Amino acid sequence: MRFEMIHVCLRVLDLDASERFYREAFGFQVTRRKEFPGDFTLCYLAAPGAPFELELTWNVGRTEPYEPGTGFSHVAVSVADLEAAHHRHIEQGLKTGPLKGLPGSPPRFYFVTDPDGYMVEVVRAN
Repeated sequence: MRFEMIHVCLRVLDLDASERFYREAFGFQVTRRKEFPGDFTLCYLAAPGAPFELELTWNVGRTEPYEPGTGFSHVAVSVADLEAAHHRHIEQGLKTGPLKGLPGSPPRFYFVTDPDGYMVEVVRAN
């Protein structure tokens, strides 16, 4: 029996802002959108050609930001040119952390924070 990861869901306060963040910061494209009027909207995004999706869930009537909590840490994306991506995210004015590496190794990743406070780890592709 084989299981495959298909998506991860993040609840968002402002669907347009979150969708724009993932499109502009990472080049994700909307793969589909499901609206349930008066209840909620689901927006699925993915990197072009990638099977794994990010599901953004917007609930009607929500006025307070969601708390990412203490158990959730981050989602991750990879990129070939880590330094260029880091520079781009800083230029876009995104909340971008410094380049980091594990102890004793060169920089391999950094974090960007989305509009709802969720962290996205950007990792150098192998």
